[in-house]
Amino acid sequence: MSRKTTLNENDLAALAKTFRKQAGKTRAQAAREMGVKQTSIFNAEETPGQSLLKLRMRMIKVYSKFKVRGPVYLLEEK
Repeated sequence: MSRKTTLNENDLAALAKTFRKQAGKTRAQAAREMGVKQTSIFNAEETPGQSLLKLRMRMIKVYSKFKVRGPVYLLEEK
């Protein structure tokens, strides 16, 4: 992964899940560490449409060498 990459919600959900698994953590362990319910971890990983951006960002920061900065809004001409 390049140093600066633009990601969408689907990408962040997939990365959160990948990094959690690489860290050897179950969803239950991650939930305890993050201070949330196990269903929140499941939803953060499996349902990108849900508004769990902050949890995904925390998971990526805790379980990898990366951090997520955002949001990024692009303005395009009509």
